[in-house]
Amino acid sequence: MSLKTLLKKFTKEPPLGWAQLSHQKVRMIVALSGIAFADILIFMQLGFYTSMFGGITRIHEHLNGDLFLVSARAKTLVDGQNFDHRYLYQAAAIDGITSASPFYYSNAGWINPWEKKVTNVAILAFDPAHPVLDLPEVNQQLEQIKLPDKVLVDRLARPDLGPIEETFEQGKPITTEMSERRISVGGMFTLGSTLWVEGYLITSDWNYLRLYGKDSIDNVTVGVLKVETGAEVETVKQKVRATLPGDVAVMTHEEFIAAEKDFYKDHPAGTIFNFGVMMGFVVGVVIVYQVLFADVNDHLAEYATLKAMGYSDKSLLIVVFQEAIILAVLGFIPGFGVSIGMYGLLEALTTMPLAMQSDVALRVFFLTITMCLASGAIAIRKLHSADPAEVF
Repeated sequence: MSLKTLLKKFTKEPPLGWAQLSHQKVRMIVALSGIAFADILIFMQLGFYTSMFGGITRIHEHLNGDLFLVSARAKTLVDGQNFDHRYLYQAAAIDGITSASPFYYSNAGWINPWEKKVTNVAILAFDPAHPVLDLPEVNQQLEQIKLPDKVLVDRLARPDLGPIEETFEQGKPITTEMSERRISVGGMFTLGSTLWVEGYLITSDWNYLRLYGKDSIDNVTVGVLKVETGAEVETVKQKVRATLPGDVAVMTHEEFIAAEKDFYKDHPAGTIFNFGVMMGFVVGVVIVYQVLFADVNDHLAEYATLKAMGYSDKSLLIVVFQEAIILAVLGFIPGFGVSIGMYGLLEALTTMPLAMQSDVALRVFFLTITMCLASGAIAIRKLHSADPAEVF
């Protein structure tokens, strides 16, 4: 059946639930406004959560490897726990491993060359002869980071770093100081900042050594292992696990990403945002319940008449659930539209990425349906008292 046919049928013979809702337009508008308000509350909480934690696995996802070594003490990539470089040599000698490359992560204070403000950035480093990131822009500029004191800067870094991209595209040199050393920008790439990091810089392992001292490249943040083509990753993982000591953890790519997400799952900020989502859900349930309860109560005589005519309780319950679903769909639309506008406004004000994502929209839509159906389930208790003998 085509959409046109459905609309024609709906116009000629609308569902009873819609007829009851549209009969009292003011009450319906109030209900839709309440649902939209509850949806906006939920959208904002989920948007803040996504903005805060959405980029935590961005680096993990772009590390190009089959197995990963990290310190067994490390709870997250950024907590500063490293392991000895010699374990990479041991891993490289294991049957099934074709390469074992180091990846370094550390924080530094970037001095804005224009305003002289210090901004927190993250330094990503590796051996240019064995690149470990699947970022084409970076891999095309490996010769740049081989040069002394040269770095690549993320063009999506926060504005606090200064107008780096504009200046670089104009062909002007950009030089600043970091870790008490003069460095210059040799190129740009695209990755994206997070709430925790204002921007990412990429350089070579030797420049990393110049920034952090002679022992720095002996302390590896992540070991990126490549497995032979055709070899079973899990089998090779068990060989690596049996060879290396217990102070090094061995993970597949999926496990590496999941471990980072698990750490932030119980973060206090996440709990706060989830509580906000729950409160928005409760607000919506209360509003819709009040509307549906009032509607059932106002039409109790009509429901009793239908029961006297032979309609079952199930048929009457379907009418209430029709109303709940109609309210959910119609209330979601303005809530979704207003939330997109608020996301854009907050992104402009805070310069933090806050775009509407399809998974967030779907989650809120299903929460809205659940919210309205739950309200309907509570409100239909009144129908059980719709006894024709008592009403008439």
